[in-house]
Amino acid sequence: MDQNYTLYPVKLYVYDLSNGMARQLSPLMLGKQLDGIWHTAIVVHGEEFFYGGEGIANCPPGGTSLGEPNSIIDLGITEVTEEIFMEYLSSLGESTYRGNQYHLFEWNCNTFSNEVAQFLTGSKIPAHITDLPAEVLSTPASVDYLKNPRAAGREEERKV
Repeated sequence: MDQNYTLYPVKLYVYDLSNGMARQLSPLMLGKQLDGIWHTAIVVHGEEFFYGGEGIANCPPGGTSLGEPNSIIDLGITEVTEEIFMEYLSSLGESTYRGNQYHLFEWNCNTFSNEVAQFLTGSKIPAHITDLPAEVLSTPASVDYLKNPRAAGREEERKV
């Protein structure tokens, strides 16, 4: 039985939110070299999809306020149609990726991109992106920061 499937390319758009400053300042501020502060988005079906404090959003590829991506990574191809993909995103937006669930270190654009990439292609996004929050939080400077409830904007002290 010969079935014809349409294949759609899936790309990861990677932006450095620090505009290169992380590479310069991270050794001084964190005691560790970071190449960037990464924001990612999935591009499929002619649109760029990303997650932030407002929930899941989309725009034309490269059309965010961040400008052009620093790099574009080819994640592979998918057979998932636009209709099925939009239903999937709608489900995610109603459950796991609502705007009020966003957390800079634990539940962010890269978490979203990683989950969507796995749904579309079966592959994860690069580990140097998904591991960045843990890398930052493992530095002495961030541990000191998190111990200070005033600096972290919390009423009660968080135990680390």
